[in-house]
Amino acid sequence: MKIEIVKTEDGSDTLFVPDLNEHYHSVHGAIGESEFVFLNTGYSFVESDQLRIFEAGFGTGLNALLTAIRSFNENRSVKYTAIEKYPLSEEIVRSLNYKDHVSREGKKFFEMIHTCRWSVEEEIHKKFTLHKIMGDLLSDDIDGSFDLIYFDAFGPDKQPEMWSDEIFKKLSEHTANGGILVTYSAKGEVRRRLEKYGFKVSLLPGPPGKRQIIRAAKI
Repeated sequence: MKIEIVKTEDGSDTLFVPDLNEHYHSVHGAIGESEFVFLNTGYSFVESDQLRIFEAGFGTGLNALLTAIRSFNENRSVKYTAIEKYPLSEEIVRSLNYKDHVSREGKKFFEMIHTCRWSVEEEIHKKFTLHKIMGDLLSDDIDGSFDLIYFDAFGPDKQPEMWSDEIFKKLSEHTANGGILVTYSAKGEVRRRLEKYGFKVSLLPGPPGKRQIIRAAKI
């Protein structure tokens, strides 16, 4: 699969997949979108002394990086699990410019996030552990219950199987009562499937380029 590095409006990189005509992040700002959708709308909203996060779509590791930095700055314990079917090559990862946009600690976390082993829980810092799974959310089992789901798959029109009843049923089964799912998509089909599998959906204002996003609470 051909992948191109593209600079977004806030100066941070994203990736473009010509075969899908799809970007990994918003062209209006990769870091800005991740901070807005996943950190500010999800991470900061959930109250838990031991926050358990599951990410559908590890991708560039940007959401994990920003969460590790926030966890470090706030001295908040996070157990982070992410699944990715198509891990990026080392060449692509090393070409991304995220290290230019973060603190000294963030630079170290970025390196550790991408060099730590798959299928093993690894400590990135004292308050943040990462378990990367090389697998397919459609067919592979998920272990555990999570307080927060970062749902960051390619869009429903590009990867419809990732927005199916099967996926949202599986995620619901692994979301703790009162847990939260956040995603950048606010399409009606997404809202209806989340509601079908036990979530109360809220539509919230989105980041630049997005009118609305979803935050859904497991009830």
